[in-house]
Amino acid sequence: MKIVYVINGLDIGGAETMLLRLLSQCDPRHYDFEVISLTDPGDIANDVRALKVPVRALGMRWEAVIPNPAAVFRLAGWLRQSRPDLVQTWMYHANLVGGLAAKLAGGPPVIWGIRQTNVDLASVRRRTSLIAKGAALLSKILPAYVLYNSHVSRRAHAVLGYADDRAGVIANGFDLEVFKPDTAARGAVRRELGLDEGTPLVGLIARYDPQKDHATFIAAAGLVHGQHPEAHFLLAGLDADTENSALATAIAEAGITSHCHLLGHRNDMPALMASLDTACSSSIGEGFPNTVGEAMACDVPCVVTDVGESALIVGHTGHVVPPRNPKALAEKIAAILSLTADARRTLGQSARTRIGTKFSLDATAETYQELWHVIANSRNT
Repeated sequence: MKIVYVINGLDIGGAETMLLRLLSQCDPRHYDFEVISLTDPGDIANDVRALKVPVRALGMRWEAVIPNPAAVFRLAGWLRQSRPDLVQTWMYHANLVGGLAAKLAGGPPVIWGIRQTNVDLASVRRRTSLIAKGAALLSKILPAYVLYNSHVSRRAHAVLGYADDRAGVIANGFDLEVFKPDTAARGAVRRELGLDEGTPLVGLIARYDPQKDHATFIAAAGLVHGQHPEAHFLLAGLDADTENSALATAIAEAGITSHCHLLGHRNDMPALMASLDTACSSSIGEGFPNTVGEAMACDVPCVVTDVGESALIVGHTGHVVPPRNPKALAEKIAAILSLTADARRTLGQSARTRIGTKFSLDATAETYQELWHVIANSRNT
């Protein structure tokens, strides 16, 4: 089966990482993949090519709500050349551009991929919000199927008017051979940070973006520091680095500059996760957050805000708090840090068990493959 993926870009991010994992999990004897980035190739392009999956980039720029017609026609030409059995698009811009191009290319069936819940103008880029809302009508025309990575996202988009009679949910999956408890990695990261083995380390692994609400995490970290002055805080992700003046100012105002470690973008996420005593998601909007599942797979209990599918992922193996509530977030972080080492280890082990039972990468890939065959075969019936 020939499948062409169309995605906004291939920079580091949750959606892009999940695409890479899915490609790596599928048997190349049965699937012929191609990935097209609407923008530039991005950092993940080389990882995709390492799987012997070709990557092309349209080089689009987001300058208007309406996509550049020339880019749509160019993509349509590429699709006519590739003659895929199926086109799968990931994220709002790709859904719109890829859906239009597929129609122009002769109509290979398209699966739209939606991986975000919150499309309010106050919390996402205006262009993204307008495209997401404007695509509701086209969802009844362009895609053969609309695929979400969370039930919360599906319900939110149904309210916006997205077609729900041919829609479904496939949760993200996690590779427990990659994300796992790792004593050596834990020690190496802590040596890099100048921390002892017993120093409590709390992590927020997220790009610096309004949706991730770093401000709430930092405010909570300041409160935790008052109760656990020995605790340190690790922040990693795109633009969560020492050059981010807004982040540095917030950290200084919280009085935790000497206890914060800003690592920016890293390629060693399994090691960073394994180094933590607890991980957090302070987001105000999520679909299905990868970093929560990754931390849990490393035996790390999590404290998350009640957005997207975060509460479903964590279950009873961590804590769920309201968004934009630093006090509640701090209380639950402190509760985990106050556990004995054995009790925290037991909680972390239950988190890993939950990921293996409910959100394994094997099961996710199998469900995707079943959907591909159903949609591709429906074209011929």
